[in-house]
Amino acid sequence: MPPAAAAEDREMYESYYDLSGAPFQLTPDSRFYFESAAHARAVAHLTFGLAQGEGFVVVTGEVGAGKTTLIEHLLGQLNRETYAVAKINTTQVSGDDLFRLAMAGYGIDLPEASKATLLLRFEEVLSDHRLSGRRCLLIVDEVQNLTLPALEELRMLSNITEGGRASLQTILLGQPQFRKMLASPDLDQLRQRVLASYHLGPLTREETRAYILHRMGTVGWHGRPHWDDDAFAAVFAHSAGIPRRINRLCARVLLYGALEETDDVTAAMVETTADELAQDLEGGRPAQAADAAAGFPRHPDLGRSEFTRADFTRLSSDLHAEMHHEATATMELRHRLDALEQRVARRDRVFQRLLDALSAYGVGER
Repeated sequence: MPPAAAAEDREMYESYYDLSGAPFQLTPDSRFYFESAAHARAVAHLTFGLAQGEGFVVVTGEVGAGKTTLIEHLLGQLNRETYAVAKINTTQVSGDDLFRLAMAGYGIDLPEASKATLLLRFEEVLSDHRLSGRRCLLIVDEVQNLTLPALEELRMLSNITEGGRASLQTILLGQPQFRKMLASPDLDQLRQRVLASYHLGPLTREETRAYILHRMGTVGWHGRPHWDDDAFAAVFAHSAGIPRRINRLCARVLLYGALEETDDVTAAMVETTADELAQDLEGGRPAQAADAAAGFPRHPDLGRSEFTRADFTRLSSDLHAEMHHEATATMELRHRLDALEQRVARRDRVFQRLLDALSAYGVGER
């Protein structure tokens, strides 16, 4: 969707529901920070790490888990008079380029200078900040994209000391695969300097509900639209509790509600919107994924003519599993049926309007 069209959609539902802003924007904004149990623990780890004043602090999480928003919230709590913060967001670079990006983050822009000259200047800048009572903090995002030489550059920068104290502290943000990288024997020296590390997990079902209400409340929501309990459950089911996925889905749900001029967000609306997103952005969901989402286990083909006692035992166990999930599956199917009926009704209305328009222009008359 083009940016202009997306902005018009946001303005449509913001105006219809009398909201002061977009509650589910994808751009990280510390105003919307929601402190789940996992986020609270992450903040505690970060605070502990920063208190040490040296080494590395590592935060990992799935794409869209809220790592950047977490850091923005943390920086908002810091006294900016006592911290000199630099950020690096582009990490698909060589070790030398990463070094120069770190220099640029502290105002050192000398394109023709040698690495040795840059390093000496960097030490001077760090020393000036220390004399002014400021600690230097470097934040590097998407570290899973860094090469081993680039990570080694960061380790070497952490070696800079003055008066027996580290001159630079670094926060590393990345996706879960960075933990495997960090376990590499080649990064043993860097790993030994990690003072705090935390993996930011998804929201729970209850936290997903609270998260949605929190973001709605931040932009002046006073109960319109009303969210049904089943709608919260449907959002959790389709987002797996990942904040960015929740934002993307809920923004489209509000647009759907504004277009339909409804003041109630239902599970059927969420299901319809999730299916449309899957078609628009993901090319649809395979039948196997749909079955899995509905709670149906898939049986492997026996692949032979003999039916043994072991086969009977296994299939019996599968049958019991299906019965156990029957209630959930039935509810899921009911929601999907309601969503399908609403989609068909919407398309019928559009088709009828098209027929009326064609009739008005005399199309089809002989």
